[in-house]
Amino acid sequence: MKKLLRNTLRSSWFQRAVGFLAAEYLRLVWRTNRFTFDPPDVYDIVEPQIPAIFAFWHGQHFLTPFIKNKDSYRAKVLISRHRDGEFNAIAVERLGVGLIRGSGDHGGAFHRKGGVGAFREMVHTLQDGCNVALTADVPKRSRVAGLGIIMLARESGRPIMPFAMATSRFIRLKNWDRTTINLPFGRGALVGIKEIHVPPDANAATMEALRLELETTLNEATRRAYAQLGRLGPQDG
Repeated sequence: MKKLLRNTLRSSWFQRAVGFLAAEYLRLVWRTNRFTFDPPDVYDIVEPQIPAIFAFWHGQHFLTPFIKNKDSYRAKVLISRHRDGEFNAIAVERLGVGLIRGSGDHGGAFHRKGGVGAFREMVHTLQDGCNVALTADVPKRSRVAGLGIIMLARESGRPIMPFAMATSRFIRLKNWDRTTINLPFGRGALVGIKEIHVPPDANAATMEALRLELETTLNEATRRAYAQLGRLGPQDG
């Protein structure tokens, strides 16, 4: 029985079905929540600076494909090669976002997980005028920003746009990243506080300072998004 269940979960037809259903569910959530934007002219601020690197916390990522304000905006998202990533990959492709497969992990498993190739593809994607979106967390360490995204901004010369999205109705799991499953028929908030620029000659000390700035900015954006909805964020509740 366990083998049958494992084979079913890994089968391409099952992954496609789950990815399809996930995409359509998220589309329902987006369409049935009344979103506010902080600042109200956030798109006017961001648009002149694209292509950009859009950063968000793991576990708070399900609605991020909908930050595209126009169908003409191009974007790709980094998704792990792990089999659990297949569901996400199928869903985001259905929602009109391109894929970069690999890991943001810069630890011992970086090469094995395709991190080097993914990093190069992200740089080339930005050079081609296409936005890149990725989680900022160090793997398995929630709300701790890694240096990888800072390295990407230094190499590409493109700004990092940290943002958070929240809904008033949700289910929060008790896992490492406090994954939040957004629910339909409520209110939503999208918060983008400021962009972060990394100089091309940034040394180790500067990069660490900017990493901490990114971490602080994402935490504040997340806190502010939930506060606007009268709810506690994952770091508070």
